[in-house]
Amino acid sequence: MNLSEHVFLYCERGTSTLLLAEPWNAASNAGFILVGLIAIDLLLRRPVEQRSADQFLLAALILLIGLGSLSFHVFANRGTELADVIPINIFMLVYLGVALNRFLGTPPGWTVLLVIGFAAIAGLAGQLKCWDGAIGIPGPEVTGAGPCLNGSVGYLPALFALIVVGMLMRERDQRAAPLVLWAAAIFAVSITLRSVDLSICSDVAYEGHKIGTHFIWHLLNAGVLFLLFLATFRVGETAAPASLTKRLEQVEPETPASVILDDAPAEAEPEAVPAEDEPTQEEEDEGDEGDDEKEEEAEKDKEDESSSKNERAT
Repeated sequence: MNLSEHVFLYCERGTSTLLLAEPWNAASNAGFILVGLIAIDLLLRRPVEQRSADQFLLAALILLIGLGSLSFHVFANRGTELADVIPINIFMLVYLGVALNRFLGTPPGWTVLLVIGFAAIAGLAGQLKCWDGAIGIPGPEVTGAGPCLNGSVGYLPALFALIVVGMLMRERDQRAAPLVLWAAAIFAVSITLRSVDLSICSDVAYEGHKIGTHFIWHLLNAGVLFLLFLATFRVGETAAPASLTKRLEQVEPETPASVILDDAPAEAEPEAVPAEDEPTQEEEDEGDEGDDEKEEEAEKDKEDESSSKNERAT
């Protein structure tokens, strides 16, 4: 293999050998690099006991994916093509192992066997070619064979694995399941855009420069890797069963006794009923008026008596 041989795979480059022939495809790799740096930052912010070696490995692979793809879309030769695809393939194998073992609890032995089987299927899918309406691995007598779906067939096993793992995680009420399933949905869209890059090349242009859709593949996949990385933070976390949640919503909270006492209306104090021998307020008032009259009469009698004595003395 001649590592310096130029490779022309995407719309934006066409047949140019210039370093800056793919500005959009090259610049869009900033998404991978940014996600890789964010992943490392999130890891370093977590307590040491909540970090794992495979998380650091995944974050480093995301960075390498961005740097490898950037070099390929700048130099576009066989050597940089390897720098592009090798980190991607390693990430797929490592993440599948993490998902099987940590998310689904698959024993290590079975995890290794399943990862090896996946690698064999993905490798076989990458060798498939299409020609004259046929698909397969062409023999030496076949002419005009080319990559199917612009080489995107090799990513279909990864998409299928994401869907299966996400569905199994959702069945087991794993909190990370929505992240994996959303990643699978976005990945399906990005594969579609990668596949049509050449077929709609002339329809996607900017100021006369054909750019295609491969740069969107980069941006969407950066989001896919970010969601998958976030899912590793939820290992072992399960959501509350729906039936239990519904039951809890239906149960009305009991009102505390203190609230009941506070809200209850105050009892009216009974009116004092006078005893039989005890005079009422009206009677007391009448008695007071009688006493006042008697005092006035006594004073009047005294005045009359004193005046009569004075008359006698004269």
